[in-house]
Amino acid sequence: MAGIESLILFSSVYVAALVLFGNLDEFERLTGPIAPKALIVAAVILVSLIAMGLYQFNQRIYFREAVIRIVVGIAAGCLILAGISYVLPTVMISRDMAGIAAAYALVLLLVVRYCFVRTVDENVFRRRTLVYGAGGRASSITDLRRRADRRGFVIVGTVAAPGDTIVGEKASLTTNGKSITDVAIEQNADEIVVAMDDRRGNLPVRELLDAKLRGINVVDLMEFLERETGKIRIDLVNPGWLIFSTGFRTSSFRRFTKRLVDIVASATLLLVSWPIILLIALAIKLEDGISAPVLYRQCRVGRGHELFFVLKFRSMRIDAESDGKAVWAAEDDDRITRVGRFLRKYRLDELPQVFNVLRGQMSLVGPRPERPEFVDGLQESIPYYAERHSVHPGVTGWAQLRYSYGSTEEDAIEKLQYDLYYVKNQSLMLDILIILQTVEVVLWSRGSR
Repeated sequence: MAGIESLILFSSVYVAALVLFGNLDEFERLTGPIAPKALIVAAVILVSLIAMGLYQFNQRIYFREAVIRIVVGIAAGCLILAGISYVLPTVMISRDMAGIAAAYALVLLLVVRYCFVRTVDENVFRRRTLVYGAGGRASSITDLRRRADRRGFVIVGTVAAPGDTIVGEKASLTTNGKSITDVAIEQNADEIVVAMDDRRGNLPVRELLDAKLRGINVVDLMEFLERETGKIRIDLVNPGWLIFSTGFRTSSFRRFTKRLVDIVASATLLLVSWPIILLIALAIKLEDGISAPVLYRQCRVGRGHELFFVLKFRSMRIDAESDGKAVWAAEDDDRITRVGRFLRKYRLDELPQVFNVLRGQMSLVGPRPERPEFVDGLQESIPYYAERHSVHPGVTGWAQLRYSYGSTEEDAIEKLQYDLYYVKNQSLMLDILIILQTVEVVLWSRGSR
């Protein structure tokens, strides 16, 4: 889908040039090569559409919602292109061309989306998965509740392994004496997930190797769940897997690039958003009085368990914790002010954290920084909780995108599993993806409290 729509966006500049100039040679004679301009236009609008959440495989977007997101995405892309044109007019197209290109792209993108929704079967894009194992570990696959976690695969069969305490229907587990490879071929499986309860002396190495040599992917259960759910299941993981699995690595270059992106992006955000910051400060003063504080400083745990004070726009009453006890925010919390409710809905209360980022206390992307009062208790009751503090906490993060605001220990466990996924797979590209998806969260007000 992204490839087809990229071609539409790229071709839109050519179509606009033909409409206004009659032929491409005349356009290039007057304004220079068309290909670089088309590439910039396509890239900017495509990034804008990504920020609208239009290319998330694990999220189903109905056509009506897609129409809104495409319109907003193209409009936002055009605004960005207008800014680029103001700074670098020679590398951009004229407003007339931009209008024609945008109209052409909008119509074709809507047509393609409509045809895709009406004609394409989702199962075409799902991996056909054979599960080797029928016990407790294998049930972690069949127990996946969220549709988003099951959109990437379809189970074509389950084969019981020696030593499994069978969970589920026994009738579906018979192999009639055939090898795992034969069963996988009969079911036209793309992959075999090894989900045995006990591998010691029971792992059919020769059969699984044969399957792999025949082009059938063989996947460990933890790797499978990580890929499909975007989190690391702490109830199934063991320290050996954490040590020997790929990931959980960093380097001087990675730290340098992350810090550079943090500084540049935070400074740019501060430069762009200062009028909004002034308006928010004024709104807080008007609601609570001229002497009321605008900012809220709260102690949080940072990288390496170092304490720092996070900055936020105050969204609760001044006496929200007058008894001195730390309390998680609840849904419809009566301590939240009217201005604060608006700020939380659109995540604007987080804006002052750009100063924490510039100071090096936080990063733009990372786990949510928690209060030391909560961290002490969570580290005692939740395994691997301390590992989330191996990176800088973030203004936004993978867990914030994938899971709504949490106020219980069960929520903390769920969010930790997403945080561990980020710590394991952290990269510049993942950071960029998270930042783009954060734009979607802010625009559509998902998960705020």
